[in-house]
Amino acid sequence: IIPGNQTQFTEFILLRFSEKPEQQGPLFGLFLGMYLVTVVGNLLIMLTIGSDSHLHTPMYFFLSNLSFVDLCVVSTTVPNMLVSILTENKAISFADCLAQMYFFMVFVTLDNFLLTAMAYDRFVAICHPLRYTTIMNPKLCGLLVLVSWIISLLYSLLQSLMVTQLSFCTEHEIPHFFCDLAEVLKLSCSDTLINYVLVYILVGLLGTLSLAGILFSYTQICSSILKIPSAQGKCKAFSTCGSHLSVVSLFYGAGLGVYLSSSITHSSWKSTVASVMYTVVTPMLNPFIYTLRNKDIKNALKRFISKIASSQ
Repeated sequence: IIPGNQTQFTEFILLRFSEKPEQQGPLFGLFLGMYLVTVVGNLLIMLTIGSDSHLHTPMYFFLSNLSFVDLCVVSTTVPNMLVSILTENKAISFADCLAQMYFFMVFVTLDNFLLTAMAYDRFVAICHPLRYTTIMNPKLCGLLVLVSWIISLLYSLLQSLMVTQLSFCTEHEIPHFFCDLAEVLKLSCSDTLINYVLVYILVGLLGTLSLAGILFSYTQICSSILKIPSAQGKCKAFSTCGSHLSVVSLFYGAGLGVYLSSSITHSSWKSTVASVMYTVVTPMLNPFIYTLRNKDIKNALKRFISKIASSQ
């Protein structure tokens, strides 16, 4: 695919973080370390849930999907940057840039929907405990994930196809470590009004609906928990939501940081650092949040590791 009305444009230049040679080694080590921790952490969550029958419940079904998506989010951006640092080549072809942008949007949108589905699951578990197994049946859980995939794929495809209609002239340096839609649109010499309108409408619609669903779920959850007479019961109910609330806060907090840094400050470095929090640090921390705050996951993880050790 080549951009519309363009004959000479073939690639972008990803400026990453620094052009200083002495900083490339530490940057490579830092991001390689974070990537490996993210891969190992999320793979352990997925394997632990898959191997332990006690965790074959809707909540952990959504968690395993979230771990898979988090793994994909970092895999669309970090490996390419690591190769770029090693080869000292900052160029990325338009087709590769478009593909990276597409898959990144797919997985970030999926993250958004999965967190909403997990909030709904906690809402049903706490507010309608007697009907939980009836409502949150395997068919509904599978349908929620399937619809999330379909909407994410269609949304990302539409945004990517709109980019292919743009022209890119002399300016082709992206002050980022991956092809972000907002940064690519800034470089176009075409009229991008329709692209921006589409971005604001769709992102606003999908993000607002998801966040509204999460806020509604937790409003109802808090209302139900406060009606529990015993303090022990309240603590137990809150503990089942603690991990998810932490992940939701981290995801939307980092996302808001990216938006504010790009709209308020003109510093590309600050925007890039905010994006690192959103795209790399958050997926890395999610497994730790769930294992440190969740006794079921910790016990299942111990059993999984001891099973592997005993089989050696």
